[in-house]
Amino acid sequence: MTHPRLTIGVLTLNEEQRLPACLRSTAFADEVIVVDSGSTDRTLEIARGFGATVHVHADWQGFAAQRNRLLRHATGDYVFFVDADEQITPELRAEVEAVVRSGAQGVWTVRWRVVAFGRELRHFGGQAAIPRLFRRDQLVEFTGIVHEHAELRDPRSPVHHLRGPLLHHSRETVHASLRKLTQYSMLGAAKRLAAGKRGGVLRGCASATTIFCKLYLVRRAFLDGGPGFLFCFFIALECFFRYAALAYDRDQLAADVRR
Repeated sequence: MTHPRLTIGVLTLNEEQRLPACLRSTAFADEVIVVDSGSTDRTLEIARGFGATVHVHADWQGFAAQRNRLLRHATGDYVFFVDADEQITPELRAEVEAVVRSGAQGVWTVRWRVVAFGRELRHFGGQAAIPRLFRRDQLVEFTGIVHEHAELRDPRSPVHHLRGPLLHHSRETVHASLRKLTQYSMLGAAKRLAAGKRGGVLRGCASATTIFCKLYLVRRAFLDGGPGFLFCFFIALECFFRYAALAYDRDQLAADVRR
């Protein structure tokens, strides 16, 4: 009797520092696929060293396009998407393996446990559930500029929630956070431009203030000291610059901004 197979897919670009920990946590999969966007460091060598199948697509067209390319390379019955700055915990691994063995239908979400500036934010709560595990035969494609959306053959597919956390090394240094700020601010602005939204400094201030208060106070990031503050502050800055760029960089916005 043939058992269902699991593909784990990882998108990369110059991830030689974070990729080993990520790939060590994916070793239980039947197939690990890395889709790279043109790395110039040791990312490809490291990925192959861990036994991953590597495909290079250096003509960056956005996150959704890269996930769709990865999906075309996948051969497993289930596909679990993991980012290079994430690690699958033992608890989450056990749940994913149980789902694959069961042959169940649906979509499965995970929750992050955030690690920022060298510290796990243990008091930070209320992370959104993110769809990451899919039946490959039910997944059509990904759409969207940033925080891409999965299009399913049956939009009524049941949604299940995995309880084991996915470690997310969101922001390791201030320098890396500034690069991420630029990319995500511009992509977020482009996404809002496509939706016909308006920008401006006041809108940006309102958005930044709202998200900072929600994360820092309501979700208790203030209990995690300096790392908790920096984590929330960078997200607030991202919100502000989305709307600033939407107003002042409107004619230059694009969906293919790299970090």
